[in-house]
Amino acid sequence: MRFSEAWLREWVNPPVDTNELADQLSMAGLEVDSVSPVAGEFSDVLIGEVLTREQHPNADKLSLCSVDVGGSDHLQIICGAPNVAAGQKVPVAVIGAVLPGDFKIKRAKLRGVESQGMICSASELGLAETSDGILVLPAEAQVGGDVRDFLNLNDKAIEVDLTPDRGDCLGLSGIAREVGVINRTPVTRPLIEPVPATGTATFPVKLLAPEACPRYACRVVRNIDPNAETPLWMQERLRRSDMRPISPVVDITNYVMLELGQPMHGFDLRQLQGEIRVRMASNGEKLTLLDGQEIELREDTLVIADADKAVAIAGIMGGEHSGVADDTSDILFESAFFAPRAISGKARSYGLHTDSSHRFERGVDPFGQVTALERATQLLLEIAGGEPGPVVEVAEEAFIERRPEILLRRERVAKILGVRIEDHSIVDILTRLEMKLAPADSGWLVTAPSSRFDISIEVDLIEEIGRIYGYTEIPAKRAAAATVMQGEPEVAFDLHRAKEILVDRDYQEVITYSFISPEMHDLLDPGHGTVVLANPISADMSVMRTSLWPGLLQTVIYNQSRQQNRLRIFESGLRFIQQDN
Repeated sequence: MRFSEAWLREWVNPPVDTNELADQLSMAGLEVDSVSPVAGEFSDVLIGEVLTREQHPNADKLSLCSVDVGGSDHLQIICGAPNVAAGQKVPVAVIGAVLPGDFKIKRAKLRGVESQGMICSASELGLAETSDGILVLPAEAQVGGDVRDFLNLNDKAIEVDLTPDRGDCLGLSGIAREVGVINRTPVTRPLIEPVPATGTATFPVKLLAPEACPRYACRVVRNIDPNAETPLWMQERLRRSDMRPISPVVDITNYVMLELGQPMHGFDLRQLQGEIRVRMASNGEKLTLLDGQEIELREDTLVIADADKAVAIAGIMGGEHSGVADDTSDILFESAFFAPRAISGKARSYGLHTDSSHRFERGVDPFGQVTALERATQLLLEIAGGEPGPVVEVAEEAFIERRPEILLRRERVAKILGVRIEDHSIVDILTRLEMKLAPADSGWLVTAPSSRFDISIEVDLIEEIGRIYGYTEIPAKRAAAATVMQGEPEVAFDLHRAKEILVDRDYQEVITYSFISPEMHDLLDPGHGTVVLANPISADMSVMRTSLWPGLLQTVIYNQSRQQNRLRIFESGLRFIQQDN
C-alpha cells in the first residue's frame, strides 16, 4: 500500500515528523518499506499563463508563445509540445532554473529565435516517466506562484508492506485509524452523505452464487460528460499511490479503492444486456479482459455477467467489451463484497494480479459497499456531472459472517503481556480501534469492526492492546522456573554426535535431491511404493526417494567419472513411502 503523506495528514495530523510517523507504523505492525519524495529536485519553476501562441517562423513543429509569469515583462518561449494553447496555466522554468538531473535553463536560440525559458511537461519535473505534452495546470493556479508549492511537491510517498491479515489497512481510512490510535489524535474523515437520485434508471441484479458474493450494490448514472478530465489533485494522489490516471470514471473507482479500501468497477451501460447476474462461469466460457488478453474461464471462477455473457471476472478484472470508453455517457457503478475464499488464488491461476484481487483475497469490509458507491457518485457528479439513479443493493445476509463477541479478561491481558494495564487504557485503545465494548464480570465483551477479519479470539485482542500500548513500554523480565536435570538414556541416538564422529573419521556429509528416476527406484527399492510428482523437473526426477541409497550412489558415480577414486560420504534425510489408505 503506497500513499501520499500529505493526503494522510488531511485525515489525521499527529505532531510527529515523517521519520517518526514511519517508525510508529512499523512498530505497530505496518512495516514501512520506503519513504520517498513525490517529485524530482527542481527550483525556480513558476506558474505561467500562455497569453498568445503563434507558429514559429522557421519551424513547422515549434510554437512561439508569450507567457506571463508575474513579472513586469512577458517571456518569449519556444515550445515543441503539440498541446500548448493560449489561455493555459503552465509550469515555466525561467532562466536560471534547475530541473531534475541538474539540467540548468539558460537563454537559447531555436531556429534563430530567442527562447527565455521552458514550458515543462510532467516528465521534465520528475512527476511521470513519460509525457505526451506539457503539464496543464488548473485554471485557479495563481500566476507567478511556485509550482512546487502549488502542487505540494514537498510531499513524501510512504509504502507500507502489510501482512495478509491486515487487509483493513489497504485503504487510507485504515492507515489513518491506526495513526490516530497510536497518537491519540482525532481522525477527520471526508463527509460522505447519500447522494439523492435525480433519475429513475436502475439495473436489476441477481445473486446466483450468494455464498461467493453475498452482497452486490450498483447504481446507474446517466448523461455524464465524456469530455470531462480528472482534476489534477486527484491525478496527483493516484500518481503518488503508484497508479496511472486514465479517465474520470476509472480514476474515481481507483481513488475510492485507495481511500476506503473497497474496490469498484464502472461498466459502460450501453454494453450491458438485461440484468446483472453474479454467477459461476461455465466451463470453457471465454472473456476478453481490459488488458486485451482473452482467457478461457473455468467453472470454479465467479463472474459478473449480463443476460448474455460474462462481462468481468469478479473481484479481479473487467472485460474489454463492457469497459468505459472515451465516448461513454451512461455508466453502471459496481460495488460488491466477494468472499475471500471465492477469490483467493483465482487471479494467479489465470496469470493475473490486480489491486482489486489483492484486496478481495485478504477481505474487505462486507458492510462498506454502499458507502463506497455514494462516495464514487459524489466525486463523479463534481467532476463529470450526470443524473444518478437509486442505489440497488441485493444481499444474502445469511452468507455474511458477523464478527464474534469475545470475552476479554483483564487478568489474561496481564498474564500474556507481562504488565498490568489500567482498565481505562484498555478501553481507550479498543474504542479507538472502533471496537464495541460491553462490561463483563472479569473484563469486557468485545466485538471487532466488520473489517477486522483477523480478530476472532481473546489473544487477538490482547495482541492489539500490546502493539498499541507499545512493546517498548512492556518491561523485559527473565523467565524463572524450577528445572530438573534429566539423564539421557544410554540407548538414545544422537544424530548430531553421529555426524561429528563420521566427520572425525574423514567422511564428508552430502545433501542429495529427494527426487529420483523411477528406474533407479525399481532397481534399488522395488518393495516400496513411490510418491509421483505432478510437475517434475525432469523425467529423471519424477518420483520421491524411498531410500537414501540412490542419491549416495549417484554421487559416487559422478565423482568416479571425474577420477575421484577415494570417497567417504554420508547423508541424513527423509524418505517418502506411499502408504495404502
